[in-house]
Amino acid sequence: MTTIDSLLIQAKHGAQMSVPSTWGQGRTVFGGLSAALLNSAMVNELNDARLMRVQNIQFIGPLLLDEPFEIQVTHLRDGKNVTQMLAQLIQDGKIAVQAMAAFGTDRESKATYQPEPAVLSAEPVKPNWIPQIPKVTPKFHRYIDLRIDEGGYPFTGKSNPYYRGWMRFTDASEQITDAHIIALLDVWPPTTLQLLKWPAPASTLSWNVEFTHPHPELSASDWLAYECKTRQAGNGYAHTEATIHAPNGQLIALSRQTITVFD
Repeated sequence: MTTIDSLLIQAKHGAQMSVPSTWGQGRTVFGGLSAALLNSAMVNELNDARLMRVQNIQFIGPLLLDEPFEIQVTHLRDGKNVTQMLAQLIQDGKIAVQAMAAFGTDRESKATYQPEPAVLSAEPVKPNWIPQIPKVTPKFHRYIDLRIDEGGYPFTGKSNPYYRGWMRFTDASEQITDAHIIALLDVWPPTTLQLLKWPAPASTLSWNVEFTHPHPELSASDWLAYECKTRQAGNGYAHTEATIHAPNGQLIALSRQTITVFD
């Protein structure tokens, strides 16, 4: 199988690449991987060790599997403290996915606040998500371990669209980068799908990820804690908000998504 590391290493400005069907989400590339490729391409453009503070991703059109696409990165501004970039995945002459991100250096500041570490359940020993079922489970899930502690599976008619659980890569490199974390943030099905009793397609329209720093170094075997709430849903759209914690309870990321539902 094609590992995420073998794909991320290709993600550079001007690169031509494709993603195999094993990373599929229906007929398109798994959205978390698309966002991770954009992040990796932008990081490769940095001239110094600036940390990613925020990345906003728009899914404009389908990024088809096994089809070539090009990566383009534009420096919008390289300031003394902050670099802002735009990255795009372009397939068949059309922008399929794009992201804007801001990378910033640390600065001395008296405005300091660190929330108390979250109280987490014990790290899981093994995942408990749905096994690979053809035409049911997204293909990319073969690369991911998921442990659901609270919440329901999609299309089970739950009244409270909520998830709490754990996630990690089944097989990843020893170093977990921000791009790896971005990919992991999108592996859970939209919480909103728990409200439905019958299968229906849904997709992310816009996705905003914010990283907190410093956060601890993570190894491939670490589980990340995930909690996601649906803030509002109606008229074919839903708005969700998630928090991600390291195994020690430290907050490492915030994730917000606007989701389209076609039921």
